[in-house]
Amino acid sequence: MSFSTLPAWAEEAKELPKGHYPLPEGDVIGEVYTVETQGKETLLDVARRHNVGYEEIRRANPDVSLWVPGEGTEVVIPAQRILPPVAREGIVINIAELRLYYYPDVAANETPRVETYPIGIGREGYNTPLGVTETTMRLKDPAWYPPESIRREAAERGDPPPEVVPPGPENPLGEHAILLDIPGYLIHGTNQPDGIGMRASRGCIRMFPEDIASVFDRVSEGTRVNIINQPIKAGWQDGTPYVQAYTSLEEQEEGMAVLMEALTLLGQSGAEASVSLNYGQLREVIESPQGWVVAIQPAPEPEPEPEVVEEDRGLYDMIGLKNGFLEGVDV
Repeated sequence: MSFSTLPAWAEEAKELPKGHYPLPEGDVIGEVYTVETQGKETLLDVARRHNVGYEEIRRANPDVSLWVPGEGTEVVIPAQRILPPVAREGIVINIAELRLYYYPDVAANETPRVETYPIGIGREGYNTPLGVTETTMRLKDPAWYPPESIRREAAERGDPPPEVVPPGPENPLGEHAILLDIPGYLIHGTNQPDGIGMRASRGCIRMFPEDIASVFDRVSEGTRVNIINQPIKAGWQDGTPYVQAYTSLEEQEEGMAVLMEALTLLGQSGAEASVSLNYGQLREVIESPQGWVVAIQPAPEPEPEPEVVEEDRGLYDMIGLKNGFLEGVDV
């Protein structure tokens, strides 16, 4: 974790909305910073104001009350990230970090940029599907047709839902929806924004209402969408290697495989791959994932071997002790 200022190449990011950055020369965007709570706002209010989701804000502030932090409480905003190690185009959704990355098309005279937003995804048993797909249709004020699984569960509780939920405050899709070329899956807003940054949906990708509204008119039909599960991200910035980990080793099939994956990612940058890494620190970051972007230090210098110093023989050396006998001495 580093509380750092933006690098020189990203100074213009200060003028962009939160979560928007010029594409870096390397792989790291953003910074970690602190703010103070205002009035009666909750920790979730602070997270939403600073483009952060539920799990992110809780990991960064484990000792701060979620609902009543109190005015003037210092809150850490974990807004530094490593870009996912995939093609930087269209939309990239990394379900491991509950984040969406959008690489909008820009004019020839514009600086390429990336926008990142917290998302909610499918809970256990309703996993968001992985793979490359594309957007197919955009819907403003969509109606929601509860799928058969929801209707069946609701009926078992004695509370069957309507066949269709019209646009309005009760509609879980919110005011905007972007359909994917995966039957039944879409990116949409929500009427329950507190669930952003959690695994709480039935597989769809939820965004804060204001976030999806900001991209809705810019995401054209046929935009590439790459849904990945990348719990370990690694990259370079200004010649320094960085790692960001989101998943514990217990959730991986092989701990060593995860370590090797991080090393592979760090080894994809040509001359920088020759940097000697501190493998002990790298393993520690992976084994104790907190979502921080961590600079990996160079391998420690090997300790010099102790110098062999012959024992000071004192008087015996002076008088020529050899092979256990005194020589040249008249006794």
